[in-house]
Amino acid sequence: MDWSHYRFCSIWKVPAPPAAVYAVLENAEAYPRWWPQVREVVRVDEHSGTARFRSLLPYDLLVGVHEGRGGLDAGLLEVRMTGDLEGWMRWTLRPHGTGTVVRYEQEVDVNKPLLRRLAVLGRPFFLANHALMMRSGRRGLAAEATARQADGDAV
Repeated sequence: MDWSHYRFCSIWKVPAPPAAVYAVLENAEAYPRWWPQVREVVRVDEHSGTARFRSLLPYDLLVGVHEGRGGLDAGLLEVRMTGDLEGWMRWTLRPHGTGTVVRYEQEVDVNKPLLRRLAVLGRPFFLANHALMMRSGRRGLAAEATARQADGDAV
């Protein structure tokens, strides 16, 4: 087993339509406003940027983010990541009643040297740290998409 390899999947129900949810997710530079563990997102060019993450544990992850497949019609946003995390993440949106089912998937290898050295002993803590981040992301996305819908920004 490669202790520095992770695969995650989360399913969230968001009480806003897919267009409102997609509008929030495609605006990566605004993530720090609604997702506390996404500390910074900087656009480099039209198709890439950098992001800095930090949850409860005292370390930052810095990644290059490169646009992949996506589109509202497909209900899909996908990016490749390089740097402290190497791999991909994907958002898939499906209508569900008046809301949206959001599927978040991520598959990465951790490249950050400290985290690689602590891979075996630290893994349960890293997983808990990620779970905390995802709970905050779900709450933030739901609030932001609902507010966007109420404002009529994405209908």
